[in-house]
Parts: sequence; C-alpha cells; structure tokens
Amino acid sequence: MAIYAFLLLFAVSIAGYIWNRRAAAEIRSGGARLHSLSGFHGLYSFLLAFVPVFLFLLLWLALQGPVIDWLVMRGLPSVAGINEGMGSGERQLILAEIKSIAGGTVFGTPEDWKLAAAQRYNSLHQTGSILMILAVAALAAGLVLFARSRVAARFRARHGVEHIVSGLMIACATVAIFVTIGIVAALLFETIRFFEAVPITEFLFGTNWEPQIPLREDQVAAEGAFGWIPVILGTIVIMVVALTLAIPVGLMSAIYLNEFAPGWFRAGAKPVLEILAGVPTVVYGFFAILVVAPAIRSFGSSIGLDVSPNTALAAGSVMGIMLIPFISSFADDALSAVPRAMRDGALALGATRAEMMTNVLFPAAIPGIVGGILLAVSRAIGETMIVVMAAGLIATMTINPLDSVTTVTVQIVTLLIGDTSFDNPKTLAAFALGMMLFLVTLVINVFALRIVRKYREAYD
Repeated sequence: MAIYAFLLLFAVSIAGYIWNRRAAAEIRSGGARLHSLSGFHGLYSFLLAFVPVFLFLLLWLALQGPVIDWLVMRGLPSVAGINEGMGSGERQLILAEIKSIAGGTVFGTPEDWKLAAAQRYNSLHQTGSILMILAVAALAAGLVLFARSRVAARFRARHGVEHIVSGLMIACATVAIFVTIGIVAALLFETIRFFEAVPITEFLFGTNWEPQIPLREDQVAAEGAFGWIPVILGTIVIMVVALTLAIPVGLMSAIYLNEFAPGWFRAGAKPVLEILAGVPTVVYGFFAILVVAPAIRSFGSSIGLDVSPNTALAAGSVMGIMLIPFISSFADDALSAVPRAMRDGALALGATRAEMMTNVLFPAAIPGIVGGILLAVSRAIGETMIVVMAAGLIATMTINPLDSVTTVTVQIVTLLIGDTSFDNPKTLAAFALGMMLFLVTLVINVFALRIVRKYREAYD
C-alpha cells in the first residue's frame, strides 16, 4: 500500500502544480504583472505539498511496524495468559511466529491464540494502510488548496520556492553531519569496550593477529592475540602493488587521451576505460582467483620461485586494474581544466607537445591529479571482495607480495560473520580495526586537501 500512497502524493502534487500555474497564467493574461513567473507558482504548490507530506509518509512507515507489533503483543494476555514474565527473546520469537502465520507460512498446527493474533496483525496492517492513504490525501489536498489561495500578482512565489529548496539542502547537510557523528560515536563506543578487554599497547604494537576466544574455561590455546601490525602491513602491501600498476597506467592513459589521441579514438576509448569503474568487485575477485593467481603461480614455478596459492601480488594487480579509471578520469579532468592559453603559449614559444605537457600542463594539473591518486588510495584501503577471494584470510608479518596476506577490511568481515555476540574481544576487535581504518582514511583525506590547497593555481 505504500506505493499507492506515494503515487497518490505525486499525482496530487502534479495536479497542484498545473492548477497554480494555470491560475498564475490567467492573472497575467488579465493584464496584471506577476512578481514571479507562473512556473514558480506551480513549483511552489508542488514543493509545498510534496515535501512535508513525503516526510510525513516516511515517518508513518517507520513507526507503523513497531506500533502494530506493540499492539499485537499487548493484546496477547486477553487471548492467552502467556505474556507475563516473558523475556525479550521469547517475545521476539512469538512475534516472528505470528508474523509468519499472518504471511501465510504455517508450520504444523498453531495454537488458536496465535491464529487470532495473526488475524489481528493483518487487520491492524490493513487499517493502518487505509489510514495512511487517507492522511496523505487529506494533507496533500489541504496544502494544495493553501498554495492555490496564495496565488496573486504580488505573491513572491520564487522566494517561497527558494526557501523550500534551501531548507531541503540544509536538512540534507544536517542529516549527513549527524550520520557521520553517529558512525564515529558507534565506532568509538565499541572501540573503548574493546580496549577495556585488550590493552591498547598490545593492539597498536603487537605483531601477532589471532583473534580467538576460549570456548571453555580450561582452554588456554585460544586466548587470542590482537596485534594489528600484520593486518595493516598486509593492507599496505596490497595497496602498494595496486598503486604501482594503477598510477603509471592511469596517468599515461589520461595524458595520451587528453593531448595526443585523435578525437575519434578518445571518443571511443574514454567510455570503454571508464567501464572498468562499473564492474562489480566480485567479478574482479573471480578474475584474480581464476586467471591472475594461477598465471602468477605458473610463472613463478617456471623460474623457481615459491608462490603462495593466494598472493598479495594477484589481489593487488587486479585491484590496480580496478583503480585505473579513478586516476585516469581525475587526471584527464585536471588536464582539461588548464586554460587553453597556457597550451598555446608554450607551443608558440617553440616547445614540443611533449615538452608542453611535462613542463606546463602537468605541473598546473598536479592538485587534481594528486586528489585522484589519494582517492584511489582510499579506495584501495577499503576494498574487501578482491582481497577475500584472491589474497587470503591469514595475517602474515611480511612485505613479500608473493605471500598470502590479509587486510583490515577482510578481518572486519571475518570477525562479524556468524552469530557471535558483541560482548567479547573477538567481535569488538572489528570495531577497533574499523576505527583505525577510519583514522587512516581521514588522515589521507586531510593530506589530500592540504596538497590541493597548497598547489592550487587560479587562472583568469
């Protein structure tokens, strides 16, 4: 029913737009001079009806489920006296079974009170959906009528539209800020809980990563080791391999396509190159484990090198292919932003196109190029799927790209898989790793901003 409510809201808002625009056009055709164009009058009606009712609808949908669940569980004692003394887990299980019965999935022969509760659940949902549609229709129609009553020659419809759009922008920025604060607060809270169980010095300076916990009181072998140095070292190794491939290829391709390639070749090659950015990372992972890793092992065996089945070189190479479009696109945009006068001036002074590129264009585009490279660094640090499939899960204290290593993101995924509760060091270690990864990427972004501000050049 929610889709019908959204469609109804959109239809009423469109009707208000047409109604107000025609009303404003009639006023203008009558000889009066409008303060705002008729389109602004229509847009004012559309935004005034759509935005607040849309937010109301989202709030209704967010609260409808919990309210219905509460009403259903509250009605259980009147049906069967089993609601007293139940824990939260038992209540959740009963509610899940009632929802399953309400959805038509019945196992065995449920009790009569569960069938009655399921009927009550469906009835409340149906009633709530009808009330939602009626409330949306009434609110949207009321706001459209209010907007129509304000149509006049002196009404500042454009200012009203600008105020609504400005409010939307402020709301979106506020939501983004609070979401960021919430993410940091959640990471920080769980990280503090982790450091209450594991000393921070062991985490920061430990050289062994074995996040295990004892399953029995007499089990000593699984006390766990939480030194993150092997994990971050594996992340750095794979990142270096990826950037070693991505930076030269990305920059050279950008330079060639921007300055030396014919127009027809650039028109075809640039979209094809950027397709790499849209390939799912799981496809890159399959390519790494099925093609690149066996090829590296075969080549290593032919020259007498001992290569692990899962290597940082395979994962980093495929990740480098994935990062080429990021660096190439940023570098191409930065080179295109350099004024044409600087190119023509260098050529007029007798410089070749290669000299003009290396001595004029490339230095002027350094801020944009560095920004693209540091974005690729952040992308490489946060990549998970390729490393899971091609590099391995074991944290190894090595910088040899032919060995099996792991990364921070892979360990976070590994630690949070399963039904482990969030009250032991093994699970909380994922939040500590997440906090460290957040700090590392924050430092990289701050460094990128300083580079861009320091070397930014302004052109007339």
